[in-house]
Amino acid sequence: MNESLVSDETTSVSFDEGIEEIEKHIAQGSSKIHIGGLREASRALFLVRLVQSISKPVVVLTPNQNIGERLIGDLRYFCKYEKVKKTFRYFSSWGILPYENISPSSEIMGERLEILHQLQHNEISLLVVPVDSFMQCVVPRHELTGQTFSFEIGENIEREFLETCLLDNGFIRMPMVENRGHFSVRGDIIDLYPPSSTNPLRIEFFDNTIESIREFDVNTQVSLKNIKKFKNLPVKELFPNVAQKKDGLRKIAQYAEEHEIDQHNLKELVDKIKHLDSFFGLEHLAPFFHDERETLFEYLSKDALIVLDEEGDVIAEVDKFCKMVVQEHNAACDRGDVVASPDKLYMDLNEIKRRLGEKKIMAINSLNVEPRDNINSMRFDIKRNPAFLGNFEVLAKKIKERENEGHKVVVVAPTEGQVKRVHELSGEYDLTIDVDRGYLSNGFSCSDLGLTFVSEHEIFGRTSKHRYRRKAISKSFQRGFKDLKPGNYLVHVDYGIGRYNGIRELETGIGGGEFLNITYADDEKLYIPMDGLASIQKYVGSGDVPPLLDKLGGVNWKRKKNAIKESIREMAEDLLKLYASREIVEGTSYSNNPILMQELSDSFEFEETEDQLKAIDETMEDLESCKAMDRLICGDVGYGKTEVAMRAAFKVVLDKKQVAVLVPTTILAQQHLVTFSERFKNHAVNIKMVNRFKSPREQKQTLAKVKTGEVDIIIGTHRLLSKDVSFAQLGLIIIDEEQRFGVKHKEALKKMRNKVDILTLTATPIPRTLHFSLMGVRDLSVIETPPIDRLSIKTFVRKFDENIIKDSIKKELERGGQVYFVHNKINSIASMKEMIQKIVPEARIGVGHGKLPEHQLEEVMRKFIAGEIDVLLCTTIIESGLDIPSANTIIINRADQLGLAQLYQLRGRVGRYKHQAYAYLLIPGALIVSSEARQRLNAIEELSELGAGFQLAARDMEIRGVGNMLGRNQSGHIASIGFDLYSKLIEETVKELKGEEVQGQFIEPEIDLQVKGYIPKNYVPDLNQRLDLYRRLQLLDTLDDCSAIKRELIDRYGKLSESVEKLLFLVVIKTICKKLHMNKVYVVDGQARFEVKSTTPISPEKLSGNLETGFIFVSEFCLGLKLKCKNWKEDMLLITDNLNVILRLVDNVQ
Repeated sequence: MNESLVSDETTSVSFDEGIEEIEKHIAQGSSKIHIGGLREASRALFLVRLVQSISKPVVVLTPNQNIGERLIGDLRYFCKYEKVKKTFRYFSSWGILPYENISPSSEIMGERLEILHQLQHNEISLLVVPVDSFMQCVVPRHELTGQTFSFEIGENIEREFLETCLLDNGFIRMPMVENRGHFSVRGDIIDLYPPSSTNPLRIEFFDNTIESIREFDVNTQVSLKNIKKFKNLPVKELFPNVAQKKDGLRKIAQYAEEHEIDQHNLKELVDKIKHLDSFFGLEHLAPFFHDERETLFEYLSKDALIVLDEEGDVIAEVDKFCKMVVQEHNAACDRGDVVASPDKLYMDLNEIKRRLGEKKIMAINSLNVEPRDNINSMRFDIKRNPAFLGNFEVLAKKIKERENEGHKVVVVAPTEGQVKRVHELSGEYDLTIDVDRGYLSNGFSCSDLGLTFVSEHEIFGRTSKHRYRRKAISKSFQRGFKDLKPGNYLVHVDYGIGRYNGIRELETGIGGGEFLNITYADDEKLYIPMDGLASIQKYVGSGDVPPLLDKLGGVNWKRKKNAIKESIREMAEDLLKLYASREIVEGTSYSNNPILMQELSDSFEFEETEDQLKAIDETMEDLESCKAMDRLICGDVGYGKTEVAMRAAFKVVLDKKQVAVLVPTTILAQQHLVTFSERFKNHAVNIKMVNRFKSPREQKQTLAKVKTGEVDIIIGTHRLLSKDVSFAQLGLIIIDEEQRFGVKHKEALKKMRNKVDILTLTATPIPRTLHFSLMGVRDLSVIETPPIDRLSIKTFVRKFDENIIKDSIKKELERGGQVYFVHNKINSIASMKEMIQKIVPEARIGVGHGKLPEHQLEEVMRKFIAGEIDVLLCTTIIESGLDIPSANTIIINRADQLGLAQLYQLRGRVGRYKHQAYAYLLIPGALIVSSEARQRLNAIEELSELGAGFQLAARDMEIRGVGNMLGRNQSGHIASIGFDLYSKLIEETVKELKGEEVQGQFIEPEIDLQVKGYIPKNYVPDLNQRLDLYRRLQLLDTLDDCSAIKRELIDRYGKLSESVEKLLFLVVIKTICKKLHMNKVYVVDGQARFEVKSTTPISPEKLSGNLETGFIFVSEFCLGLKLKCKNWKEDMLLITDNLNVILRLVDNVQ
């Protein structure tokens, strides 16, 4: 053997030999090592083994973000496989263009700062960095150190100091913590949400000592688990202190004078800097606030090994990025922006080469190409796997070949279903393989290790859209008083609609208290005490038209409510009749095909969400039952409704029945054809489409095959409802967005409902309140859970500006994506294309609108789907249907002229893949836009979180959803009395018609025990949170609910104050009284009296002889209990204990 394997004749080496040689050359001071033959995922295994052997940190520089994300995914898998306990991190880029006036997401900045902190403390073994992230300057080390602090249980610290630290770190103080970078203070408790943390934290003090630190759920606000200590880092990558801010403003003023910056723009910038919490894009101005300039090199240890992943590509990307930085800097200067020079924000090619020359370098290439200097090079013998594309016989043959060569074969599959499927296949083909759950970008064979890895891509012919990220925040929407503001409208069950004016403190018989101040018609005032909030709901109506105020003491409100209730009763009776008739009609009971259905399920490339699985199960149960199915699947855009429909279609086709998929637009038909065909490509399912894109001859041929049963699934628009369409055996109709069909087509569908199974899909939200109200009247499945890897869409409302259009398009094209540009005026769409082509000449632009010749529109759409067009300039024809994973930017011109539902649907065309998506809503100017349009735009800009469709439900869309589902006249009723009361009336009416008990039949018990319970301001400082808690307390139904809210109060606000403890006792007493049909409780001569209704389940027989209770019958409908009258708590416990005894007696008898 040669003294060194790294020689002029590059030989193939083993992993162990290669690592040994690398260690030797690092020790000898070799500056650069060339490695060839490490193909894709194999380099991740090699790097994991290298990190185990050497004591130095490794930094892998990748050409771009996609390659970096793929590599970190492979590294994480091999860490698990090799049982390596090392820290591997991915240093993401900001995901925005240089000099773009927006900030990166707080999550990305939090993660980057966490990694920089770990680098400072040598806690990272391997770091993957894409070129654009590596070239960017970072927070100076001393600044990060100075703003990093950690706390632990038992530590003494002044709360005011902690609050100051959080504010200095860029945290924003809020009444309640719901987003990363926020904190709140309530008495002895401080909540905060560090950007790099999965869950927010709750710190509870005793005096100035930290008593506990807990993680809590951002949705429920309830604690999850205790932790011992935490480390807190800044929220943003720029956090200037007072002195730095002052100095920065001086430098900016000097720059503005030298560059003749517009004074109006300068004043706007200065105002924003003075209020950092609301300023997007400050990070690009970092050099004005920091004299120091540091890069990742300053954070790396001197002995760090730098790995260039495909060296030639890395250098080319560095050069390309440098040119883009200069170009964007020049564009920002032309715009008149205040900007720092490129050398203050980024390294250039020369600096990168110089700094890399000071480090130990390992250049990895997949090809075995020797370097020019032919020094320090080695190569590995790694073989690629062929793509088997679902051909399991060829796969089995190749695996057996590897087994015969002595290889251990490991198949890596990302989902539990696919793991099971591979296990089944290994049994069928008698293979000895390991099946491992995980993500691997592609497989390979390594002879010297005797290992072969096979990925899902090679088996199934596709790769899961995998991305490693923290758990997304999924906010469940709860309507309450949390966002109640003066000027909002409220609905009182007895008095009607009034306007909320805030809170007034008034004196009453047993002391002062807080009252809601509500104005009615003729400026009359109504004051509602805090224990009367159960009768009040926030008004949610339709559109932007404010409701008319009702008159106190008038008869109009009562008449209106009764008329609407009668209308609801008629509608509910019709629904119940339809529901009952469908129960009677004998539908097809489809057989359970567990093997084939499981095969389809296992081939699903994503992990199903809980809601999605529930919707699938409910649909399958319907199909297997004897009744005709009529189920509505309701879910936000991109939440997986189509997969539910495809599983249902497959089940029907397996029983030799046909499926019709009915869609409102030709584009959606085309998209469904692609989706269904791809999903069923490994199964013998014949899928065809009819729409106006198809010639009459093609349509005739297709329909002839439908008639003979040759076509299993036919996809089409309302053309499928024509008289000339007949089926051999139609079993299921899938209707996508039924509300978008015309009246005539809806009538045709109504006639079909009792003949075949119907599955309807809609992205228009149906609120949970209505969902539960209609259970047993309409079969509904609601999918509310966002897909695991989905990011929310960053939404910006901007004045029309060519620079914004240019920057947003270029940014998307730079990362290999595509853009929708919505311009809803056909007569000026050609000139808009000219403008876009002029500012972004490299973009390939296609134009699509409804008046184009059919073949031309079809060709444009086909090219966009195939990636042959970069920018699709179109009308709102894309509102629903197109699902292009690579299209992640949408620009909507004259967004002020579109409705909220339209804007939401259009925005839903992007953000369907792993990348951050952007929506730019362009308007002519704030002064030109109407106030109603401003409200719509504000609403959609605010609601950019995942599942926002269900939050929009509280505004415009749930009205639309109710109208679609229950009839348009019901939308008018909602406008008259508000959505919450409408939902309550539906619930009561349905229960009445079904003969069930209605809670509203029982009047709220009147409790007067001479004990005043309330929530003091110093316990819950935020007014809206107090109101929300009062209302929730009054709506509790069970004692378990009472216990849960008591635990929540202690958890969120600390030890109960005496007044809150009294309030909770009164709530428990009221809850039990409702169950026992007691309508009045009061105190007379040291005795608590309980007046009961004739419907009460209590009787003298049940009480007689029971020694556990001190109750006696004072009269036929009144119970008495002797109080001790020593202190309030003793009496409250006596009352609750005795009431509980009666409750148990009643429950036992029942």
